[in-house]
Amino acid sequence: MATYLSPGVYVHEVPSGIAPIVGVGTSTAGFIGIFADTLQIPMENPDYDPSKKSTATETETEAADPADSTAGAVRRRTARAAIPANSPFITKDFKPVDAGEIKLVTNKSECKRLLGDFSNDDGQCKLLHAVNGFFDNGGTRCYVVRVKDKSKLMSVALERFESIDEIAIVAAPGITDSDVRSAIISHCEKMGDRFAILDCAEESESDGMFDRTKLGEPTDTNYGAVYTPWFSVFDPALKITVPEGTGKRFIPPSGHIAGIYARVDAERGVHKAPANEVIRGVASPADLKYRLSKGQQDGLNPVGINCIRYMNGNVRVWGARTLGGDRNGEWKYISVRRLFLYLRESIDKGTQWVVFEPNTPNLWAKIILNVSAYLTNVWRDGALFGNTPQEAFYVKCDAETNPAEIRDLGQVVTEIGVAIARPAEFVVFKISQWQAGAGGE
Repeated sequence: MATYLSPGVYVHEVPSGIAPIVGVGTSTAGFIGIFADTLQIPMENPDYDPSKKSTATETETEAADPADSTAGAVRRRTARAAIPANSPFITKDFKPVDAGEIKLVTNKSECKRLLGDFSNDDGQCKLLHAVNGFFDNGGTRCYVVRVKDKSKLMSVALERFESIDEIAIVAAPGITDSDVRSAIISHCEKMGDRFAILDCAEESESDGMFDRTKLGEPTDTNYGAVYTPWFSVFDPALKITVPEGTGKRFIPPSGHIAGIYARVDAERGVHKAPANEVIRGVASPADLKYRLSKGQQDGLNPVGINCIRYMNGNVRVWGARTLGGDRNGEWKYISVRRLFLYLRESIDKGTQWVVFEPNTPNLWAKIILNVSAYLTNVWRDGALFGNTPQEAFYVKCDAETNPAEIRDLGQVVTEIGVAIARPAEFVVFKISQWQAGAGGE
């Protein structure tokens, strides 16, 4: 307590003990890929002469191996097929970041330095295209990790993602194995603050007809969403190795979709459904693996398979549902689930000051003030339904929610209710004839 010795006015700054709740990030992605320790990066062959006929050659290497014989070193000869002498490309070995090591990536150049340039390795190619698509569509930060096999994805990559609180989106581009997808979903549900973006299988036709059973639908969850179809993008490695082709290859959509999530979050907010959004880098309907019709989507949308379609002159995301769709009830929309994850995490982090405070009505009033101020800002952003804050939410922390038996357990209980603004998925106009001047006017 301060000591005052002479008459006067004394003004002191007194900390309120309350820190305002700040919204957490929602768009940092965690990407997982499966590929080997060494990649062969194709490069243009400076000695290539298109006028000459290509001839295949073989190279031989020799190595000493003291272990084939106790009498001493025995020379062994191994042969491998080499690049044709007159090939339009040569290859260069590249060692990517160590398996299981998670790296923060903030631009495409960093990703290239860590994972290598485009190669013909299927797993590396899918991951690299996904990360590039993420940045092209609005993403700004992501974590990448590679593993050598499927089991490590579940036992290493996902476990190490748990320690990175910033991650809000998880994807394993192009890996449609049911065990892997179930593991990613379980990871997101366990963490309670992240959302899975999953890919459908690439091939979805039988006898020339679209076949939903081939999509490889994982288990229903409101902590994830799935998208179809794949689409083609330009692949530098493919163009170098097959120069007479277009250089286009089909890739899974999850990386581009994660970028769209980030773009919508930044431009509109997490409450806006990440749909009716243009996919940057995919310009033509010819780039889609399958050109889905409205009738085909009628069978996919209710079960939560989000379609990518050519609409209004662009390739767009034309679905906004969690995996399971109507079966998920009030959690059938991606934006609703992600908004709740955002609210829960923001309130959690923004109210840590409450811990160990005296559990009194004074504390309850501070909690109400703190949370209400935050939710008022959320309402002003358009995330909550209602003409006034009172219509959009309520915060209750009083003697009713905190009776003696609750306080004796060292608990303070706050009840929060929010009215979520849901997406206008079905826009209906009712038109009828109207006779001008009716009623004598």
